[in-house]
Parts: sequence; C-alpha cells; structure tokens
Amino acid sequence: MSKAQHQGEAPVSLFEDLPAVDARQEQAARQARSAAKRQGAARLLQPNRRQIELRASDLESLVGEDHLARLVWGDVERQDLSRLVEAIKARGSNAGRSAIDPRILFALWLYAVLSGVGSGREVARLTREHDAYRWICGGVSVNYHALNDFRSGNEVLMDEVLTANVAALAAAGAISLERVAQDGMRVRAHAGAASFRRAAALEQHLAEAGELVGEVKRRAKDDPGASSRRAQAARQRAAEDREERIRAALEQLPQVQATKRRNGDKAEDARASTTDADARVMKMGDGGFRPAFNVQLATTCQDQVIVGVAVTNVGSDMAQMAPMVEQVIERSGSMPAQWLVDGGFPAHEQIDAVHERTGGKTEVLAPVPEPKAKRGSHGDDVPPPDKHRPKDDDSVPVAQWRSRMAWPDIKEIYKQRAATAECVNALARNRGLQRLPVRGLVKVRAVAMLYALAHNLMRMAKIAPQLIGLGTGASSMAAAAA
Repeated sequence: MSKAQHQGEAPVSLFEDLPAVDARQEQAARQARSAAKRQGAARLLQPNRRQIELRASDLESLVGEDHLARLVWGDVERQDLSRLVEAIKARGSNAGRSAIDPRILFALWLYAVLSGVGSGREVARLTREHDAYRWICGGVSVNYHALNDFRSGNEVLMDEVLTANVAALAAAGAISLERVAQDGMRVRAHAGAASFRRAAALEQHLAEAGELVGEVKRRAKDDPGASSRRAQAARQRAAEDREERIRAALEQLPQVQATKRRNGDKAEDARASTTDADARVMKMGDGGFRPAFNVQLATTCQDQVIVGVAVTNVGSDMAQMAPMVEQVIERSGSMPAQWLVDGGFPAHEQIDAVHERTGGKTEVLAPVPEPKAKRGSHGDDVPPPDKHRPKDDDSVPVAQWRSRMAWPDIKEIYKQRAATAECVNALARNRGLQRLPVRGLVKVRAVAMLYALAHNLMRMAKIAPQLIGLGTGASSMAAAAA
C-alpha cells in the first residue's frame, strides 16, 4: 500500500473478501451446542493403569522359533559348565537357597552382548520387562549381583569355552588357519583421568584412607543401635575398598616407572590410578589420551572367527605378536601359514620369536617401515636405501620378511588384514565395547572373552550351524542372517 493510500483512503478491513455468515447456519450451530450441553459430558474410554490384569500365556510363546534367544540358549546348552555346577554348595537336603543355573547367567550375558547391553543392572531390569530375557530366565529371578559376579569371576571358564569352540570348528574343517590377522584396539577403562596420582600423593591418600578405616571401625564399635549396623558395615566396606585400591596403585607404580625409563621419560612423573591400578593412559584413536586397556584379537581371514584374545595395559602393540601366535597354536593345535599385522607389531625380536616357535612355518606379513632420509657429507640429500633389501645386521627371519613384502602377490594378500581385523573391531564396538564396565586386568579379560564368544556364536550360525544344533530350515537361515 502506498503512502498516498495511507493518507487519503479509508482503511481496508482484513476479512472484507470473506463471504457473509448465513444467519440460518449460525442459528443451527447455536442450537446444536445447546443440545450437546443438555445431553451431558462426553463419555471417553480413559486409561486405568492401576488395574490388575491376569494374562494367560506361557513363556515359550513369547519368542518365535527363529529368535536369537533360542540360538544363544542352544549354544550354551552344549557348553561344559560342570566346574561351576560342582562348586555349588546347595545340594540335596542341605540348608541353603538353590543356586541359579549357570547356563541362565551365561546365556543372559551372551544375548546382552549381542544386543549391545553391557550393564548388569540393565540386564537385571530386562529380565523383568523384555520377553527374550524372560524366556531365557524361564521364571528364575536374577539380580545384578549374580550377573556381575558371573561375568567377572569366570575368565578361566570363558577361555576354555573359546578354546573348545575353536577346536571344534578346526576339527570340522569349518575354519581355515592359513591366514590369521591380529590387531589391537584401545578400550576406555573404568577409571577417570583425575584418579592418577604420583608417589607422594598416593602415600598421603593411603595414610588418610587408613585413618578413615580406623575411624569407621571405632564408630561401628561405639554405636549400639541395631538399625544403623547395615549402614555402618557399608561405610566400612567402602573405606576398606578405597584403601585397598590405593595400595594396589602403589604396587603398580614401579612398573609404570620402569616403562617411563624405557621410553626416556622421567620416572618421577609416573602416576597410577586409585580407581583401577591396572589401567594406563594411552593414546586413543581420536588422538586424545585417556585411561584404557589394549584388547588384542586374532581372527581368521577367510571366516572371521576369533581364535585368540589377549588384554594388556601396554599401549604399544610391539611385543604382542609372538604371545598371540603361541596362544592360537595352543587353542587350535595347528600353525597358521601367514600372520598378518599392521606396522605397530613387527619388532625384529618378535619376528625371530615367531620363526623359532613355528620352525619357519608361519610367515609374518607386515609393512616394512620407510628408511629415514640422510644427508651426505656436502649437505646434499642422499637417496634412501631400498627398504626391502636386507640389512647387514638382520637375522635370517627378518631378512626374509623384508624381501617377502616386496612381492606383488604378498601385497595383494596383505590387503585382507584390514578387511578382517577392522571389521571384527567395528562389530565389537557396535556391540558396546566402547568403555569397560569392570576394573582390573582379569575382569577386563573376562569381558573381552565374552565379546569374542558372542562374535563366534554368530559366525558359527553361518559357517557351521550343525555345531550348535541348527539345521538347514528357516530357523537356521534366520539365525545366520542375524
């Protein structure tokens, strides 16, 4: 609208273009509203969540025939858990509460890992609310204490189960150990960066923790009230646990100092965590430094089955190859023909150790580092030597490794390393192996074993379904597709 229109013309109504309201329609609408008021309020079906319902259903009907929970249970039923059953004290008519079947706890954790759940409290909640977890429990009540104790305290059992699975697959010819890829991934530890202390601070904290334990014990002794005994006992356990963790950090400090000296750093700068004494600060994939553990996995290239698991608190992979080769030989009973690793593994002494252990039957495939550039006597650049040409101080296995990596067919084979190791690492990450829920090397190793067993279960469903009781029908195909 122009300025002249604003000054000389009358304002235009906003709704002048709308048709006029019909008087009869307006009167009919008023009559309809009046009639609705005379008839009373509208009747609505509103929710009543306090009403008790009785559902006539059985647990067996909660999951389908091709459900993943049935696959997990079928695998657990075939495992030898006799050592856990023999340790149960509730027998016959002896006093005591009946123990939970170890197969239930094992199956719950396997299914939880495959579903990306890593918390014992969360699994315990799901056993009450999720049909698949309820089906696995079969009416047995499970608490998070029993779940966490099973996962943390059965590292040896899980190692035996992994060995049995690998041996069964190898005996059935379902896997090939011709090529095995090894890789390490740093997993965030259950410890904060601020929990790392130097020696002087640890000594001071230990003294304070000892005084706190003594004070809590004195209060518990002087307090006759029975109602506060449980709280007093909880405070005493917490104080003693803190004192023990600080003492463990002091015991780990010499190892950290020795590592500092080897790396050329100051030993007095060594620090240990009061939360998890076994954790070490490592460089992570994003370039940051955080408390972590180094989880090593060895996987067959052809079938992507995990045949070796190790956990260390050393950030470097340099000394991890020979121990893993030894572990895989013990599990499978055979020697891999080729061992594929990245550039962080091939220390010369490790190559020599693998050659000595296998009698030269296992070839190490790893990239040869580029030689450093040098300058001549006149300051000019000297062309670097051929990295694949053996050096004068090389041992026979190291010289063979250098020459081998120059062959075009070996370079083509080496491409399988990333396709194997990185894929398995990514699957573990997607299943929740981002931050460890436990503390200590032994418990962390148990968690890593659990992830390896869950991964191998899905691989067995695809490459050897007969080993876990699957046939060739729709159920097995659905399990393999999962």
